[in-house]
Amino acid sequence: MTYKNDVARSGQNLTESVLTPANVKSATFGLLHLLSVDGNVDAQPLYLSKLSVGGTTHNVLYVATEGDSVYAFDAGSGAILWKVSLLEAGESTSPPVFSCTQVTPQIGVTSTPVIDRSSGPNGALYVVAMTQDASMNYHQRLHALDVTTGAELFSGPTEIAATSGATAFVPEDYEERAALLLLNGTIYTSWTSHCDAGSYGGWIIAYGESTLKQTAVLNVAPGASGSGYENQGPAIWMSGGGPGADSSGNVYLLTGNGRFETTVNSGGFPSGGDYGNSFLKLSTAAGTLAVADYFAMYNEVDESSGDTDLGSGGEMLLPDMTDATGTVRHLVVGAGKDGNLYVVNRDAMGKFSSTANNIWQELDGVLSGGIWSTPAYFNGTIYYGPSGGPLTAFALTNAMLSTTPASMTATSFTYPGTAPAVSANGTANAIVWAHENTSPAVLHAYDATNLATELYNSNQAPNGRDQFGDGNKFITPTIADGQVFVGTQNAVAIFGLLN
Repeated sequence: MTYKNDVARSGQNLTESVLTPANVKSATFGLLHLLSVDGNVDAQPLYLSKLSVGGTTHNVLYVATEGDSVYAFDAGSGAILWKVSLLEAGESTSPPVFSCTQVTPQIGVTSTPVIDRSSGPNGALYVVAMTQDASMNYHQRLHALDVTTGAELFSGPTEIAATSGATAFVPEDYEERAALLLLNGTIYTSWTSHCDAGSYGGWIIAYGESTLKQTAVLNVAPGASGSGYENQGPAIWMSGGGPGADSSGNVYLLTGNGRFETTVNSGGFPSGGDYGNSFLKLSTAAGTLAVADYFAMYNEVDESSGDTDLGSGGEMLLPDMTDATGTVRHLVVGAGKDGNLYVVNRDAMGKFSSTANNIWQELDGVLSGGIWSTPAYFNGTIYYGPSGGPLTAFALTNAMLSTTPASMTATSFTYPGTAPAVSANGTANAIVWAHENTSPAVLHAYDATNLATELYNSNQAPNGRDQFGDGNKFITPTIADGQVFVGTQNAVAIFGLLN
């Protein structure tokens, strides 16, 4: 019901009892439906099982598009249960802004929504849509839709607006690329720029899920000037990954290149409150948003000046790990354009030093080509898909990553790499799923215990049986109840057992 299945952003579904390494092969598994929609599916499809819609029980697939539409499909038959437009009267989707082709040819819903099945009378889907009105004004709005009808809830939608000191949030200057986070009754939105154009900050804006009223605002780049990579932003985009959260209610994210003060205050925080190219830990205590801790690389300014984003990739929280001394460690991983894999202690993140990275572990250059994607986790292993490189597994032992890969795929994944997801039944029958951004796109399935073993790909069947159109950026497969759902440039593909 959220990006990568949980607020750790692990990408794992451990309740998949239908799909196994034995039956995921081209003879028994393939494309079941290709469902056309009205724009790019940049958001990860979401799924609810056994939902009563109009008095009939359905497994429901939710698809949000850059056409500013949300669809609810019966996941078995592919029939449309409902479709709603998020455009108000006289409005259209936004064209690309500042001549940026990051999202093209139209901007509508870019980020992955989130569902709370207990919200409202039947459950609610929360989604942010960008529109342009007849006067050429731009709007960003938060919607809450009834999961059974698509009707607006809680007197929504609500117009997203914010101020931080003398700085105002300008809807035209932003898009919401990072997935929505739902945590303790609050919806967290986070904002990126159009390419690196204009003068933009690093906004996180929170809303009450049952009121759609704004509850907190934080700009982690109040000093951004818009002059040079090292002084802009930072943007929060994470290739579509969502902010994560721990059990104490802290929020974690990665920022892109941008302004950072190497002069720090007595607490070790940047003197101007600007957090370019950083791991951030945000406190949500008493309904506020504040930076509680952070980590920035020793060469942060050089990397920002070179447009070497850390936040080109997304973070992932690891489950509790016990180190060699018997101490429980709380860790978060992240990686970006520099190809380094950073493992950060969430209880003491390391802040900034001009001479060293004071973090739990760093693996330099192991993700050659850089990261424009998000990782996945399963049973003591993390999986990363760098741009132009193989999907790679790293094993965890005593809370430390193996310094060399445990396994990797024979296939190298073209830009932007791949954002894997994992299906398993507990610890059994684990499969790693990966999308290849080619023409045609390819869905791959690998044995999670050894990525050198490919179980299936959508080019294997004769006569193009399983091909599902051209690739799309930042796609993460969704796996549930024996089916795999994959977004495309104008459709969503549903794969499953052919019988």
